[in-house]
Amino acid sequence: MKQWNLLLAVVFALIIAIFAVINVNRVEVHYLFGTSQWPLILVILVSVLMGVLIMGAAGAAKNRELKREIKELKKEKDELKIQNHLADRENNEDPAY
Repeated sequence: MKQWNLLLAVVFALIIAIFAVINVNRVEVHYLFGTSQWPLILVILVSVLMGVLIMGAAGAAKNRELKREIKELKKEKDELKIQNHLADRENNEDPAY
């Protein structure tokens, strides 16, 4: 699965690079505080980079949340195992046996 993800990432990067190289015209970029002229290739590449960074941050946050949830569930499982073990010991010590 990792190879497919890497292959798709390389194909996506090539498509973006070809698209960016084809579009070298200067465009006007409007900011909150003014405007400037930038080559379209830079606008495309910076936009892609910002998208990758935002999605990477979102993925990292989700990953961190899932790891925390796994840790809590493992702790809960261990507590239930201990309770179950104690209950089994109490049942085995029953004088009816």
